[in-house]
Amino acid sequence: MSDQKRLKVTEVEDVTVVEFKDRKILDDVQIQEIGQEFSDLVEVAKKRSILLNFSHVEFLSSSALGKLISLDKQVKQQDGHLKMSNIRPEIMEVFAITRLNKLFDIKDDVPDALAAFRG
Repeated sequence: MSDQKRLKVTEVEDVTVVEFKDRKILDDVQIQEIGQEFSDLVEVAKKRSILLNFSHVEFLSSSALGKLISLDKQVKQQDGHLKMSNIRPEIMEVFAITRLNKLFDIKDDVPDALAAFRG
């Protein structure tokens, strides 16, 4: 999927690993582009096991958090599974304050998340 602009997509066995290219996910246009690319993975490419790797992400806006909630719902509506990994402590703190850490399936790193898909 080399036409992705904001996301780097790779396949590891039957899991689609999505890495954000941007370090800061702040403006609405950027968030909409990420949302569209992600929707294409779920709706068009029919990906069902998706791992969001946050290793490059340093900042997220509140709009980005809202988009993540929407993406999680979209995957679940397609009987899929979404996991997240490599979330920096500052972002994890925001997830905890907003209780999103209870909504999302968050793993420490990519190997842990891949193992969780298998197990």
